[in-house]
Amino acid sequence: MADLSPEDRALLDAAATARLNALAPISGYQVGAAVRLHDGTIVPGCNVENWVLPVSICAEHGAIAAATARGTHRFEVVAVFTPSSPPAVPCGNCRQILHNHGVTRVLLGNPEGEVRQLTLAELLPFPFDFERDSPG
Repeated sequence: MADLSPEDRALLDAAATARLNALAPISGYQVGAAVRLHDGTIVPGCNVENWVLPVSICAEHGAIAAATARGTHRFEVVAVFTPSSPPAVPCGNCRQILHNHGVTRVLLGNPEGEVRQLTLAELLPFPFDFERDSPG
């Protein structure tokens, strides 16, 4: 496994545990995610598929929503745990959501122990930024 700090290891482990709760009856592709709050609290999320796929919730979005419900809106790092080899990256929608919430670093892992660490800038080089890109 990649050389991770104990805090990052705990975050990735929380994402792996959250993956076990994923509801993916259509795709069978279970994903877990976790964000770390400023006080060190880890908030997990998992994908929740809906029979109408466009209203499904990605794991990253679920973790961000759960943390937002706790009153935290900005995060530095998110961990995502997928069954893919190499570990899969967040979808385009989630990349933008992560940008909106200040995430700068993404940890990716899978059951085989593969770990990737990427910056959000590598994943989303040209994000929409409301303050910069909106008119007026």
